[in-house]
Amino acid sequence: MKFCNAMIGADPLDWGRLAQVAEEVGFDSVSVSDHVVFPSYLRSKYPYTPDGSPQFSPDEHWPDVWVAISAMAALTTDLDFMTNIYVLPLRNPFVVAKAIGSVAYMSGGRVALGIGAGWMREEFELLEQPFERRGKRMDEMLEVMRVLWSGGMVEHHGEFYEFDQLEMKPAPPAQVPVYVGGDSEVAFARAARHDGWIGVHYKPRQLIEHCQTLQRVREDAGTADRPFEIVASPLAFPSADLIETLEAVGVTTILTSAWIVAGESQPKGDQAEELIRSYAERFFV
Repeated sequence: MKFCNAMIGADPLDWGRLAQVAEEVGFDSVSVSDHVVFPSYLRSKYPYTPDGSPQFSPDEHWPDVWVAISAMAALTTDLDFMTNIYVLPLRNPFVVAKAIGSVAYMSGGRVALGIGAGWMREEFELLEQPFERRGKRMDEMLEVMRVLWSGGMVEHHGEFYEFDQLEMKPAPPAQVPVYVGGDSEVAFARAARHDGWIGVHYKPRQLIEHCQTLQRVREDAGTADRPFEIVASPLAFPSADLIETLEAVGVTTILTSAWIVAGESQPKGDQAEELIRSYAERFFV
């Protein structure tokens, strides 16, 4: 089993040092989360809480994910990086492909793209991207980005995006893995077409059921024989028995937060580093 530490909550000025510590103690990757702005008033309802309130506060830091990953990649050697979750349809696919491709190229391919369709209409309006049909548009954005990442002269002719031959360099050393978040039928089907699924904050039984559903969806889609990552954060400590059970249903990475597990949403000073070390001592074999 691999382990990924979510950086959300820690001071971004500490992320470089914390990434080095995570690599030192045996974490396989770290993840960063994405929002561009946080409006003072939200009409949109957060889909993952009973009352629709976001699980984060307006004073949370949200550095640009690709800037942050670049900084951490420059200070590490083997640590991988992923987004959890990057709101892809907020952006222009050329700008996103350029940023991700550049980071993947300069880090030696240590980047994975975890995506979601987004829920905050206000952000879409501010960035002048249509909120409606964002899922369909995201699907085509991924087609465009994979073409751009392939290197050489390429073209694309679709419903939302169309261009004649052009080239984008540098190209990443390999196609950037795409992991899809969400637990709707559409999200599972989208994940089955790509490289993995990200499941956040599920009780073990529910997580197991989602993994079994994913396996059926992948079989129906004819992709069950491809490599597939399941990045999951079960609402339970990763005991040896739980890890064995989750591995049996396809989970490949435990997504955690060393400080949130310890009851600290915003660790101060050296606390985040200490908690990363203590998590590794407790749960890594």
